[in-house]
Amino acid sequence: MNTWFTADTHFGHGNIIKYCKRPFSDSVEMDKAIIANWNSKIAKDDLVYHLGDFCFGNFDHYFNQLNGLIIFIKGNHDKIAWQNRSKFYSSSDSYREIKVNGQDITLSHYAFRVWNKSHYGAWNLYGHSHGSLPDDPNARAIDVGVDCHNFCPISFEQVAAIMEKKNFKPIDHHTGR
Repeated sequence: MNTWFTADTHFGHGNIIKYCKRPFSDSVEMDKAIIANWNSKIAKDDLVYHLGDFCFGNFDHYFNQLNGLIIFIKGNHDKIAWQNRSKFYSSSDSYREIKVNGQDITLSHYAFRVWNKSHYGAWNLYGHSHGSLPDDPNARAIDVGVDCHNFCPISFEQVAAIMEKKNFKPIDHHTGR
């Protein structure tokens, strides 16, 4: 079983193509590409943390095509997904803390400047910004949304490799130093 992260699939949302300059002619093409990319990487028993903005429209149409055990963290465009949250392997309302291979990780739809254990090296994985936020090379935080990763989920190992390249400078949230 592998662990994966993603966000902002926006299945069925045609306007996201122009908002984010996605390279698709319409939402049908976009949905097919994201589903194919997902299923080319994700096995049936893999854990996939989806950090919000799952779909617009027919939830079951999209959900039933995806491999993996999807753990859903609610985003700001998730009325339909939240109504169907019992179909996910697990769900959280906007925030979750996990540990993978001993690594503390804070998951949220939104990026944080500080988070629990951030000054000890905990990671913050987020979506929502569609790659529009500049990366902070000193913080162990990244946007795991599909717009940043070739419309694919990103593995724990890929995240670890990205974090390893950062020049981590812990900031104590009590003192600001």
